[in-house]
Amino acid sequence: MNAIQETNFNFPGQTGFYRGKVRDVYAFPEKLIMIASDRISAFDVVLPRPIPFKGQVLNQTAAYFLRATSDIVPNWLLDTPDPNVSIGLKCEPYAVEMVVRGYLAGHAWRQYRDGHRTLCGVALPEGLRENDKLPTPIITPSTKAHEGHDEDISRDEILKQGIVQESEYVQLEQYALALFARGTEMAAKQGLILVDTKYEFGNLDGKVYLIDEVHTPDSSRYFYADTYEQKQQAGEPQKQLSKEFVREWLIANGFQGKTGQTVPTMSDEWVHQISKRYIELFETVTGTLFQPDEATEPLTRIENNILRTINK
Repeated sequence: MNAIQETNFNFPGQTGFYRGKVRDVYAFPEKLIMIASDRISAFDVVLPRPIPFKGQVLNQTAAYFLRATSDIVPNWLLDTPDPNVSIGLKCEPYAVEMVVRGYLAGHAWRQYRDGHRTLCGVALPEGLRENDKLPTPIITPSTKAHEGHDEDISRDEILKQGIVQESEYVQLEQYALALFARGTEMAAKQGLILVDTKYEFGNLDGKVYLIDEVHTPDSSRYFYADTYEQKQQAGEPQKQLSKEFVREWLIANGFQGKTGQTVPTMSDEWVHQISKRYIELFETVTGTLFQPDEATEPLTRIENNILRTINK
């Protein structure tokens, strides 16, 4: 498979370039071109092998949900000229990620298991088990790190440090909860539970926009609704659609992104399994059949599609 590890284009009118954990971002005076590579990250570390079709899944899932939530909050997306490419407005990002949690899973559960009863300034009740539904969805923000680990932070600390002004932060909270409610409704129609997710916002000319990805396997966790209650009552792990299975595999193999730890070897079969899980998530979440783009020269395809759009 011709998995896309990275891109190194130089487009007419380009003013900047940034390589994130997963996306390669090309800046223009008023727009951004984001190319979703097939890189995969966990514990804020880019793993050594790309996953075939992961970028396409990520890009097309994000576009699907951006279009489906545009009535709630304006978003940055203008065009998707290629399976791996999104073009949108260039906004000034807020330096926080709005993480919304409806269930006690993943990082939140690991904190709770270790005895913490407050997460990002939000008090959690006693007696919860892993994957239990929370009384009401909560927002547990994190600071957006360009390198290294994102850090949990409380609402009070965000306002105290002046990272976001209070009037704007209230708006981000309202948008995040409304988006989570919409995502929950859409997931339910597909037999899924939206467990937790993260949203990123930016500002353009004094207006808040939803930016980056939305409700994708990299930013969200889903459970299967039909087996949720049965598995909770039996104390069994939930069947889920998310990147958590990759994190669990890494943890089982002695890696959590800590200093001195080495990423375990990823076999061809394991890479294939990850690819299959990403495609399964796309089809299950969107209710549409995934059409893999199997171009033998995906970088040429991407460059040509972008150039055609730029030259329009």
